[in-house]
Amino acid sequence: MSPLSQFFDKFLPIIQSDLRTVLAPSAQAPELFYRMLHYHMGWVDWDGQPIPPAGGKCIRPVLCLLTCQSVCHDYTPARPAAAAIELIHNFSLLHDDIEDRSLLRRNRPTVWNVWGEQQAINAGDAMFALAHLAIPRLVAGDVDGALSARMLEIIDETCLDLTRGQHLDIQFETGDTVTTDDYLSMIGSKTAALIATAAHLGALAGSADASVQVHYRAFGKNLGLAFQVLDDVLDIWGDPALTGKRAANDIYQRKKTLPVLYAMQHSPELRAIYAEKEAFDEQTVERAVELLDSVDARSYAEELARQYSTQTIEYLKSTRPGGEAGEALFELVDRLLHREY
Repeated sequence: MSPLSQFFDKFLPIIQSDLRTVLAPSAQAPELFYRMLHYHMGWVDWDGQPIPPAGGKCIRPVLCLLTCQSVCHDYTPARPAAAAIELIHNFSLLHDDIEDRSLLRRNRPTVWNVWGEQQAINAGDAMFALAHLAIPRLVAGDVDGALSARMLEIIDETCLDLTRGQHLDIQFETGDTVTTDDYLSMIGSKTAALIATAAHLGALAGSADASVQVHYRAFGKNLGLAFQVLDDVLDIWGDPALTGKRAANDIYQRKKTLPVLYAMQHSPELRAIYAEKEAFDEQTVERAVELLDSVDARSYAEELARQYSTQTIEYLKSTRPGGEAGEALFELVDRLLHREY
């Protein structure tokens, strides 16, 4: 078994235990209040009955713990931060599902689809508050108050980044002059910011020097950028049997991803297609992909993903991560950035 697999097997039960501790119902709360949160986390069905785990992959909290382990050979100081990061991620998903009108999340009806928008907004707000409470609720022993305060400050800055990125994403849906630079700025806030914070908080919890923390944060940001650009490519040109989505699903949804924006800058016909009000049918999507291919949009996006991937590795090497946790970090990067088409 590889170092990364060993750490995942070790960390996932710990992360789930910490999340359940933070999301444990209080005596005075209505039963449905916490049931919605537990449903979103994939722990129960909509009637509140326990089900086999159906939550996310917990990449971000694992990254946080791995970073801490690589810095100080102990992951435990980062446990509160890791739980907070996963809850912030889920707070953003609860609200994003409403704003994007998503009916499904992890192959189940979204919270707003089951209980309505008002309750889902409130559930997201609760998740946001509980993410902040993860730090004081999970700390153990004699903890430096300044360290906890700095962690919460970084988390709040990240939440602002996430909402800024979502603002841009929503704005892009109707914008006529969105550029590739605009898009990279958006994913830098919406996708890369939380991954950067996961690595940063892990290094901070492990008492790394300030310069090492900066490099870990840059490592995480470039990892997030490379991951999202590659995801854009996989959506259009990936094998549906491997991606789990229909080919060009983003185009069917009229999303202006990086390859699409690049192609729109070079193809008046594609700009005209995206200006149409009618829903895209199969023929329209096929023509759009043909236009992307005609201007080498795939090559452009893949080259940019390679550049971010190279920077990811360079920043990680500069931190000199130690032990098997360091090996696992390199393996995690390889898995995330070399997914199959």
